[in-house]
Amino acid sequence: MALLIREGELPFKAIKEELNLTDGNLASHIKKLESEEFVEVEKFFEGKKPKTVLKVTDKGKEEFKKYIQELKQFIGDMS
Repeated sequence: MALLIREGELPFKAIKEELNLTDGNLASHIKKLESEEFVEVEKFFEGKKPKTVLKVTDKGKEEFKKYIQELKQFIGDMS
């Protein structure tokens, strides 16, 4: 999610390479994020090659902000 928050959208391949994940592993993560409506998946052809692009949704951005706030609170509580 952090990559998508920073970039807004990224191709599947770029995310896979950045996170060093297999196709199947990344696909399972994407499926969960998509089911929660945190990301949108767009599939199309670029020339004759299929391409998948992920975009973070407004809901995804909001939930990620909440997550970061909760982490900050958790860390603060530990000090």
